[in-house]
Amino acid sequence: MPALPAPALRSPWDGGPIKVADFDRKYNRAVVDVDSLARLALFADLATPELETIAHAVDEQRYDRGTKVLRAGLSGNSFYVILDGEAVVLVDGAERARLRAGDFMGEISILTGVAVIADVVAESEELRCAVLPGHELKPLLLRHPHIAIRMLELGARRLRATTLWEG
Repeated sequence: MPALPAPALRSPWDGGPIKVADFDRKYNRAVVDVDSLARLALFADLATPELETIAHAVDEQRYDRGTKVLRAGLSGNSFYVILDGEAVVLVDGAERARLRAGDFMGEISILTGVAVIADVVAESEELRCAVLPGHELKPLLLRHPHIAIRMLELGARRLRATTLWEG
């Protein structure tokens, strides 16, 4: 059976023409619906056309309870935003945090180029995530600085919570 041809798409962040609906049907991508993104704090400031662009740039992935979404020691190559469900963050087997709808993960490894330092494991019966390829994260943040600011705010809260664990 011949391999499917690579889709002739440009990045949604470079403003190039994209026929995403045709691509989604042809390659059976699981596209995240705009309403799922709009209800999350990370994307709350975006207009519908921007949400639609992001919805078509991410894939929806589902993970069963106990599945490792991120593995400590491996480089992260995707940015995950939890749409539904719950995940647990484990460092050396010890629970450090719980992530819920609206929380995100994988950004530190992508932005710094270092390996992931924790396991993130699906805790709910099913964890549903919007997954953006890592190479698309920086262009997304440059095009939508308010998403970067939200990520910084949430990251600062996480850092504060971490220092409370240590203290």
